Amino acid sequence: MMHILVATDAWLPQVNGVVRSLQNTAREAAELGVRIDFLTPGDFRTVPMPTYPEIRLALATPGRIARRMDEIGADFVHIATEGPIGLMARRVCLRRGQSFTTSYHTRFPEYLAARAPVPQRLSYAFLRRFHNSGAGIMVSTPTLEAELRGRGFNNIMRWSRGVDAALFRPRAVEEMDPRVAALPRPIFLSVGRVAVEKNISAFLDLDLPGSKVVVGDGPARAELQARHPDVHFLGLNEGEALARIYASADVFVFPSLTDTFGIVLLEALASGLPVAAYPATGPKDVIGEAEIPVGVLGEDLRRSALAALDIDRAAARAFAQRFSWRACTEQFLHNIETAHARAGRAAALAG
Repeated sequence: MMHILVATDAWLPQVNGVVRSLQNTAREAAELGVRIDFLTPGDFRTVPMPTYPEIRLALATPGRIARRMDEIGADFVHIATEGPIGLMARRVCLRRGQSFTTSYHTRFPEYLAARAPVPQRLSYAFLRRFHNSGAGIMVSTPTLEAELRGRGFNNIMRWSRGVDAALFRPRAVEEMDPRVAALPRPIFLSVGRVAVEKNISAFLDLDLPGSKVVVGDGPARAELQARHPDVHFLGLNEGEALARIYASADVFVFPSLTDTFGIVLLEALASGLPVAAYPATGPKDVIGEAEIPVGVLGEDLRRSALAALDIDRAAARAFAQRFSWRACTEQFLHNIETAHARAGRAAALAG
C-alpha cells in the first residue's frame, strides 16, 4: 500500500480550504487503497498566532518532528504549509536527503502585507527557497502556476480541487435554511473567513437590493457586524447546515483578491448559485473556463452581482459537477509518484 505523510500547520478545528482539501483527499485516497497520515498541530503544544488567535502555531522542533516521522514510517512526504510544522519537516527531509513535495495553498505575502509592513519581495524570496528545495510544488490553477513561474518557482505541478455535489445541491423550499429563505430577495451570499485579507468589506459596502448574508467567522467579524447592522451574519456553518444556506440564496458573491482557488466557488455553483467575483486568480480560472456563463467577473462587483441574477442556475450546477474529489485525489497521487521518481533519477545521476 502506498503510504504518504502530510505535514500541515492548517488542521482542525480550523475551517478553511486547506483543511477541507486535505480531508477530502485523504478520504478518497483510502478508497483507492492509499494511506495518508497527518502531522498536525494536534501532535504538539501550540500558541495562538499573533493578531489571529483562532489559529494555533505548533511548538515543533526538528527532533520531535523526526521522531513522529519515524513513528509514522511513510514512503512519501508531502508538506502542505509553510508554518512551523512545514518548516521543521522540510528541515528534517533535507538533512536526511529525503525527497518531498509541497503545495502552495495560500498567498502569504499578500496576507502578511495586509496585516504588517512586510515587503512582498522578501516574503516571496522565503517561499521560493522553501518550495524550490522540494521535488515538486502543487498549485491549483493555471494563473497561479504562471505567476509563480514568473517569480522563479520550479517543478510546478497542477492539483485542482473538487466538490461534494451530493451534499451541495439545489433544494426544495422545505429543505432550505429558514433564516435565509425568509429574507427579502434577492439574497446575496458570501461564505468564508471574516478577515481583512478576504476583502469582505468590498461585499458589505455594496448597495444591493434585497438582503446580504455572510457565513463564517474570523477576527474581523465583531467590527464588521457592528458597522453593517443591515447584513445578516450567521457565523460558522458546516456540512448540511452550510449546504442548506447555499441553496437558499440567489447569488454567491466572492470578493477575495488573494485566494488561490476558492472551494466555496464550487460549493456555491453545485448548489445552483451563480457567482459574482473580481477577475482574480481562482474565480477567473474556475468560472472563466465555463462555455456557458455560470458567473460574472468584473471590477465593478455590484454590477457583477446584479448581472449574475440572470444566469441559469442549472448551468451553474452542471458546471460544478465536473469537479470531483476523486479526480483531485488521483491528480495528487500522480504528482507524488512523478515528483519522487524525478528526484530519484536526479539523485542517481548526481551519484
